[in-house]
Amino acid sequence: MSQKAYFQPEDLKKFGNITEFQEAMGTKFFDYYNEVFKEGALTEREKALIALAVAHTVQCPYCIDAYTSTCLAKGADEEQMMEAVHVSAAIRAGASLVNSVMMMNQVKQVVM
Repeated sequence: MSQKAYFQPEDLKKFGNITEFQEAMGTKFFDYYNEVFKEGALTEREKALIALAVAHTVQCPYCIDAYTSTCLAKGADEEQMMEAVHVSAAIRAGASLVNSVMMMNQVKQVVM
């Protein structure tokens, strides 16, 4: 028996349906979301690149799909997009490594 994969690209088109089970909160979310991505101190292109990096950090395939398309539509090129992903990877790795200080402190207390 063939099982359908969890990630279904066509489900991204259903994102707007999140208001179906909780209209008030869903509407408030979309109002906030749309406001966040408007041009402001950052350009829409810059915000899309940030969103692409965060999408990779939180490993959301729907967000990666959406913000890859958005970045291209807002004028980002492949090099800029990959650089944003590398920034995400570096921060993620750094967050793991900086916590090693706690381990090192513990080792020094126990061993020394």
